Amino acid sequence: MTDGRTPAPRPHLTGWLGTVLDSPDPQALARFYRELLGWPLDTDTPQWCTIPVPGARANLAFQREDDYHRPVWPGRPGEQRMMSHLDVGARDLAAAVAHAEAAGATLAAHQPQDDVRVMLDPDGHPFCLYVDAG
Repeated sequence: MTDGRTPAPRPHLTGWLGTVLDSPDPQALARFYRELLGWPLDTDTPQWCTIPVPGARANLAFQREDDYHRPVWPGRPGEQRMMSHLDVGARDLAAAVAHAEAAGATLAAHQPQDDVRVMLDPDGHPFCLYVDAG
């Protein structure tokens, strides 16, 4: 048993992790996140795009979903809800919001915290910009 902070060996896993967002246009969404994060595209096809996370065994990927329905924020009964969201650390929250908006994001109408800004990417996926003090 571990203390919860020390990784436990999992010899059957590689340690690589990816997050995938559905999109009606993965290339356009990947280009938005490339501009937002400043990380280069790796795979870039009409069906599948990836952005490796620098210095990590991880990537952010985008896959085509022809029957994509934009999520609503905050969630409402009977509406498509978000399944997950990305948190992006910022040193200067106002500058990060301005940069995200210039890249194509919109500021969500509902803002539940003073030190976090909920943004919507061009496909409506919520992501949070937050003050990263560490």
